[in-house]
Amino acid sequence: MIAGWRNMATRLMSLLAAMGLLTACDGGEHIQSVLHPGGGDAAVIAEIAWILFIGGTLIFVGMMVLLVMSLRDNRRKVRPAVWLIGAGIVFPFTILSALLFYSVSRSQQLLEPVSHDALVVSVTAKMWWWEVRYRDEETGRDITLANEIRVPAGKPVYLALSSDDVIHSFWVPALAGKVDMLPGRLTRLRINTDKPGVYRGQCAEFCGEQHAKMAFHVVVQEQADYDAWMANQRKPAVTPTDVISERGRAVFLEQRCSACHTVRGVAEENLIGGVNLGPDLTHVGSRLFLGAGVLRNEGESMREWISQTQRFKHGARMPEFGHLDDDSLHALSTYMEQLK
Repeated sequence: MIAGWRNMATRLMSLLAAMGLLTACDGGEHIQSVLHPGGGDAAVIAEIAWILFIGGTLIFVGMMVLLVMSLRDNRRKVRPAVWLIGAGIVFPFTILSALLFYSVSRSQQLLEPVSHDALVVSVTAKMWWWEVRYRDEETGRDITLANEIRVPAGKPVYLALSSDDVIHSFWVPALAGKVDMLPGRLTRLRINTDKPGVYRGQCAEFCGEQHAKMAFHVVVQEQADYDAWMANQRKPAVTPTDVISERGRAVFLEQRCSACHTVRGVAEENLIGGVNLGPDLTHVGSRLFLGAGVLRNEGESMREWISQTQRFKHGARMPEFGHLDDDSLHALSTYMEQLK
């Protein structure tokens, strides 16, 4: 019976994919849904979910059939003891035991993650963004970015998860299950996928005013593309080559942006109370989104984010710089955009 349900779930998922309900959207960005698994663990979770959905639907339909039968003028009488024992004991015990056995045995594949032979990435949740750190094997230094995790396809990834303030929850439905991030405690998660693409994640634990705007993206790349990206991340910030960008770097320092933000080669890491208040901006121009998924990093988005931060994300610790004159604002945003 369980094998039949598994086949039914597989066929249903294939049907939905053929109908276009599980396809990627928005220029290759995957739907944030457990119904579109992009990794092995997510596929197991999706399969279990479909089995439970199908089982629950069949039980509901059966109950509705019995309800209709009870309302009809049926002279065939069934003794109460038969209903109590059959429908009240035997039926739920059989079905629930089968589902329990299936879910426990199938979830054995979701083993405790280990860091052996895996890419280790540290993710720290903050209000309301994500700090992502890689250990550079060549230099031994940390490579820091924000709200974006890049990994090579086909390689297991070990995520070390923690929180700097309140309880958050790391969830990228297409790649793995949800894991809570607790202050003062390290939790772990494994992701592994052979499908290059962009997978959206979200904080899944209410953490304050901008909880709904605390997203992140996992970018899965071919190994060669990932290696090229990592080689670029090792480098300090690029030196401005034009007058406008040079003016933008000066504005960055004049406005004391370096009090919260690091730009390697320009403003090194500053800690206030042992914590980075703002994301590392060394290569901010190469990221897909700004403000933890609030704005796609293209066009005038950088200028809009800098000048109207509180409009897009009210309560964020970053003040907005709309008071700057147009030339200074244009120079600052231009400088940020070329940090790739």
